Amino acid sequence: MQPQDHEQFAHTLLPETTADEFSRQEFVKSYKLHLASQVSPNTKVVYDKQVRPAFEKEHGRAPKNRHEIRKAMNGNNHYQTWSSLQRTSQEMMWKSCQGPVERQLDTLIAESNKKISAKSAGGTLKLDPELEIPRYLTAVDIHCQPGGYHTEVAKDDVASGAIFERAVYIYAMGQLGPMNDDIGGSTIEYLKSTRPDFAPKRILELGCSTGNSIVPYKDAYPDAELYAVDVAAPMLRYAHARCESLGVPVHLSQQNAEHMDFEDGSFDLIVSHILIHETSTTAFRNIMKETHRLLTPGGVAVHVETPAYKGMDAYDAFILDWDTYNNNEPFWSKSHEIDPPSAAKEAGFDPEKTFEAMAPSAYEAAKAKRTNVFQGGDFGGGGFWYLYGFEK
Repeated sequence: MQPQDHEQFAHTLLPETTADEFSRQEFVKSYKLHLASQVSPNTKVVYDKQVRPAFEKEHGRAPKNRHEIRKAMNGNNHYQTWSSLQRTSQEMMWKSCQGPVERQLDTLIAESNKKISAKSAGGTLKLDPELEIPRYLTAVDIHCQPGGYHTEVAKDDVASGAIFERAVYIYAMGQLGPMNDDIGGSTIEYLKSTRPDFAPKRILELGCSTGNSIVPYKDAYPDAELYAVDVAAPMLRYAHARCESLGVPVHLSQQNAEHMDFEDGSFDLIVSHILIHETSTTAFRNIMKETHRLLTPGGVAVHVETPAYKGMDAYDAFILDWDTYNNNEPFWSKSHEIDPPSAAKEAGFDPEKTFEAMAPSAYEAAKAKRTNVFQGGDFGGGGFWYLYGFEK
């Protein structure tokens, strides 16, 4: 069975839905698209015609940055309405995905355990019950997912992974493709176009969640061994069963990307996909140093996020920064101000071997649905991914 462009690929571990459950999820997806494509553009009109002129009249100048715009917009009724609706859509999304998982959790756990026992694809799973979950993940339900990534509600739990995979498809309004793998696929296309002779033998993904982004690397680099780490056991169990059901061998382990147990120089390629904005500033520095330790000479590290704020129009930075204050993403803002050459130097990399790029989305079929704007609640809508990386 091949995935279709208009629907999420129903692999073995994807939670099934009743007609009512599916309709509820589709409503949320359509609701999010309406907010992104119809309501949000009017927010810019309100800013240009009301908020900015009022600010200029009071201060004798235009707002300097996204912070001044945010403070000015916070008092505007239209912005308050859009923001409230956007936050509500996020909460509705999680609730629409929780119900089906709760209803069939025993079945999903049984299927996961079966895949783990069968080892049909050749992947492995190593969990560490003693691993301390970082406070930057336990202090808040990241992106409003109840319980975050790590909370376990049953023995051999996979609930957070099952909820997350369906929710991400809804959140991105299908723009990540039927397999939710557009970020990985886009990174691969960038690497193939800029380094056609690069043939990594061992690849590591940091913060793999459900494994959706690591899977396409097997097709791109068929001779490579794939490894992936995450701190959350429910995510890793789900990711392992998902990868096995898709026939892709991935060696998953429960580890904090700040300090891993791999030997020095273990990997030719290290990647992360929308991870850095969910880590603290201190954690990012540690991850950078650990990445430098683990890369082979000549190896490459790539981190993928939404665009950095440098050089961005102040209003665009403000609207993209919505998640920092309204979507339980406390490190989003700082992560978009990272200066790759400075980070490279601090971690031991040669700053001259730093690279940055805007990589086009690999999922061409979503073009007609995109807003072509990076904004809160629509990180896939811009059609590009900002990536930065380092060569050792």
